[in-house]
Formats: sequence, C-alpha cells, structure tokens
Amino acid sequence: MTAMPALKTGDRVLVGTRLITVDDSFASSLEDGDTVLGIAGTGQLRRIPFAVQSLVNTSVEAARQGFQLLQNVDTESVNRFYALAAQRLSDDSIFSEVANANAIDVDAAIARGRSTTRLVLSSKMREDMVSAFRMWEQAEMSSSSLIDTVTHVGWKVEQWKAPLGVIGFVFEGRPNVFADATGVLKSGNSVVFRIGSDALGTAASIMEHIIRPALRESGLPEHCVVLLESVEHAAGWALFSDQRVSLAVARGSGQAVAELGSIAQQAGVAASLHGTGGAWILAGENADSSRLFEVVRHSLDRKVCNTANVVCVLKTRAAELIPQIFAASQQASAQRGTEPRIHCVNNAEQYLPSGSQIDVRRAEGVHSEKQISVSTIDALGHEFEWEENPEFFIVVVDHLSEAIDLFNRFSPQFVVSAVSEDSAERDLVWSQCNAPFVGDGFTRWVDGQFALLRPELGLSNWQSGRLFARGGVLSGDSAFTVRLKVTQEDPGLHR
Repeated sequence: MTAMPALKTGDRVLVGTRLITVDDSFASSLEDGDTVLGIAGTGQLRRIPFAVQSLVNTSVEAARQGFQLLQNVDTESVNRFYALAAQRLSDDSIFSEVANANAIDVDAAIARGRSTTRLVLSSKMREDMVSAFRMWEQAEMSSSSLIDTVTHVGWKVEQWKAPLGVIGFVFEGRPNVFADATGVLKSGNSVVFRIGSDALGTAASIMEHIIRPALRESGLPEHCVVLLESVEHAAGWALFSDQRVSLAVARGSGQAVAELGSIAQQAGVAASLHGTGGAWILAGENADSSRLFEVVRHSLDRKVCNTANVVCVLKTRAAELIPQIFAASQQASAQRGTEPRIHCVNNAEQYLPSGSQIDVRRAEGVHSEKQISVSTIDALGHEFEWEENPEFFIVVVDHLSEAIDLFNRFSPQFVVSAVSEDSAERDLVWSQCNAPFVGDGFTRWVDGQFALLRPELGLSNWQSGRLFARGGVLSGDSAFTVRLKVTQEDPGLHR
C-alpha cells in the first residue's frame, strides 16, 4: 500500500507482476491524501479515502493498546464480560434500542433491493446470541495455558498457548456474528470489526448498548473490541493491509472475500477466509428414499452456507428418488409460504412434473419463473443465493464415482452428505471427496456452535487448498499461537 501524491490517466503502476494502466475514471476519483492500493491477485487498483485510512489507523492502534492491557486482565473479568453481555441482550428495555436500529437497517436494505435473510435480528437470532455469550462465559480460557512439556537432563521446554494480537474481522450484514467473534477475548486477543453497510446501524447499536457497557463494567479495556463505523468497502481494504493485524478473518460473498484475502496475503497478514458455501448431497445406489426425503427437507429450511445446493442421484434410482427430492423441497418451501425452484442437469427434469410458472421472491422483488428448468454440468459451480424460495440443482449420474468427481470439480469443496445404507458407499465419499465437512444426513449440521459447542468466527472450505494445522471451524478460542519457555536447572548446560 503506497501513499500517492498524484496519479494521472495513462500512468502505469506495477502491481505484483503486472503493469496496470491508470484509467481516467480512477485518476479522477483520487483526492489529496488518498491511499492507492494495488491488488496483486486481481491486478486492480483500489482507492482508500484519507478519512477512511485515518479511521482504520486510529482503530487498529486503539485495539493494539487494548490487546496490551488485556494481558493484565484475569479470567474472572473476561467471564464477567460475557455474563453482562448476555444479561444486557436479554433485557427487553435494552434490546429494544437494538431492535429499532435493526428495523431501520432492514427497511433501508429492502428499499435498495438488498437481501435481508441474514439481516433481520429475529427472536431466534437474539436467543442464539445470548447462548453464544453464555457459552463463552463457561468456556475455558485458552490464552497462556500449558500445552506440553519436554523434559531433558538438566532442563525442560514448555509449550504455552499465547494470543495472536489484533484480529481484523470483515463480515457480511449478520448481527449475530458479534457474539461469536467476541470469543477472541477468550484467547487473549482484541478485535477490530468491519460489518457490511446493510447492518452498520444495528452493529453500532449493539456496540453502544451491549458491548461497551459490558466491557466497562467487567473492567476490560474498552478498545479490545472496536467497530469501524464506515460504510466504505475501503475500510476493509485498509484494515486487511495493516501489518499490525495478526490475523485477518473475512466472511461473506466469494468474490469480496477472495479480494480481501489477496490484500491480506500480499501485506504479509495471515488470513482465514470463509467466502463460498453450498452443500452437496450424494444419494448412493443403496439410498433409503425416506431418509433422503428427510435429509433434503432439513437441508433447505433457510439459505446459509451449509444449505443444500446440489443433489446427485444415480440413474438407476432416479425414477424413485427424484420425486421424493421434489416432495421434500415442496415441504421445506411450504414452511416459508413459497414453492421450490429447481434446475435440472442430465435429464433430471423427466422425473419431475412439467414446469409451471411460480412466483420467486428475490432480493429485488417477485419474479414469475418456470419452477423446473434445464441446466448444464458447467453450471454446477454456481451457488444459489435465494431469499424465500429454496433453489437448487438435481443432477443424474451413472455411478457414485461420477458424483464424487463432479463434487471435486465444481463444488466449493465445503460440505458433502453421503446418503446410503451401504457403509462402503459412505466410506467412498469420505475417502474421495475433497471436503472438510462430511456427513450422512442433513447438511445444516455444519456450524461451530451446533456441532462443536463453540461459536464460530467462520467455516473454511478447501477450494483454495487444505488447511494448515487447524480444523475447518475457526472459533474465538482457537485464535492462538504457541510460545516456548525453557527452564534450565543445570547452569553448565552446553551443546
């Protein structure tokens, strides 16, 4: 990242291994004091306004100081923070302020034709946030704990967990992530948030009425949790290019997350990226039709990253199973007052009713569309971001190995479910599918809090390579490094 006194149309800038020519639109957007960021991964130039860069500089420095002060805070005070946050969130008079802010955010998002499926702070989301705070209150403190000891003659080496420092966190407009991500305090870290503009009002209200009062009353440094109150995407770019950040965590849409990851990596900041999802269900030769019905139904209840996106069925079972899949999707849709939207590959449509027109509720409005449409193999890499109508692919394959190959080629390599009564078929999926999350039932189990009793910062896929030295669930208490401490009893030790 370089401060540029001036860039003119036609100037050429070296970004990674590429020479990028500055166009008139970008040159005319620059103002005095702005920072220009070149992204090596995409060969693009990004403008960071002076005010945004200043905000990020101040916020990261405050979080860095908050991190230092946090090292002197005892475990009881950290636990008290979570207890107070849960208590305040459970208080209807306090929560009403947050709910009002959220209602304003939702109305504004609807007016702009934006998705609100994850923005609405429902009673269920509120309950989950309270549960997350309570869970963190009860969790063991993971910072400064002994992992292992290696004893030698005359000396010993201890391995201790240690906090990373400032965690930079950029996420989409989901208010509940606040509860999850404050878990980094449990591993002794501070955090700087940047939330999507749709939810910024809600986030600011949560900070004002829940987080800051709980920090003050528990005796924790107020700046160990910092919110970047900016609607600019540039705030995220500036945060992830700041080398004072020890870990950059991004979750949201695939393209935005990939760009943020590229920015962090070229700045030398470790990155944990959670961009694409979309689960696959592979029905084997020995799939039980009633079990498959339940798996599909419970995997389509709402649109999140672990929602079913592709269902593969063997040709030998297609006539029996595809009507069951359709019926399950109808039942899931009925609970939302809608009908399913299905895209068929390899002649799957022949096992379904002739496509009628249905109303499909999308972020920008209601559209009349064919319920059943024909698609191609190459389209399987698309993840449907549906609002109210469950939308997914049904694919017919000749054998299970073909379904596995399609998963490895087109999926985000995230969640796969093997539905079969034959353990050999399930084992084949386990051994051959390149996925961190593999099951034999509904796909929506993939969630840190639901599966591991740990609120998550994010879920990693293997689309960009397998993970190094940690599981696919990043939780607040897993954001740590390891220090070595030597105690030498023999003063004459030599090597």
